[in-house]
Amino acid sequence: MVSIRLFTLISFVFLSVFLSVSESKALEPHAAESFNVTLIQKLGTSCSYSVIISTSCSSSRYTRDQISIAFGDGYGNQIYAPRLDDPSTKTFEQCSSDTFEINGPCTYQICYVYLYRSGPDGWIPENVKIFSHGSKAVTFSYNTHVPESIWVHCRRYNIALVSCYGSGFV
Repeated sequence: MVSIRLFTLISFVFLSVFLSVSESKALEPHAAESFNVTLIQKLGTSCSYSVIISTSCSSSRYTRDQISIAFGDGYGNQIYAPRLDDPSTKTFEQCSSDTFEINGPCTYQICYVYLYRSGPDGWIPENVKIFSHGSKAVTFSYNTHVPESIWVHCRRYNIALVSCYGSGFV
């Protein structure tokens, strides 16, 4: 009886430590290995989304980088904006926030976002906040450099946990 309790206690402690380590590693941004923009559904423009992207104060003063975004829900509904940047309008300047109105298929609660950067300046996003019809706004925190030509992915698993991934190429 004592050995069963001891085994249960040791198992619980091991599992708790393992999950804590796994969760802390999962919160860092990573590139998405299997994300392919060409697979995004193009079902029309029936819903509008307000997307606010804040640029980190650690980013360069301005950027010439080309920035793209894709986001969606857990049911396969995806929205893609191939190019958000516009150097003539001073988008993505250091310590600033830019708002974009993006149309695409209607979704349920947004649970993931991908960012893509191509260019010489090394733009650093702080966070992405997405407002959609009939759902709560959702915020994804990056606050790290987005590698050149890699889709960097953040996923919201539940209300409290957002994880970002960045290991791989598209």
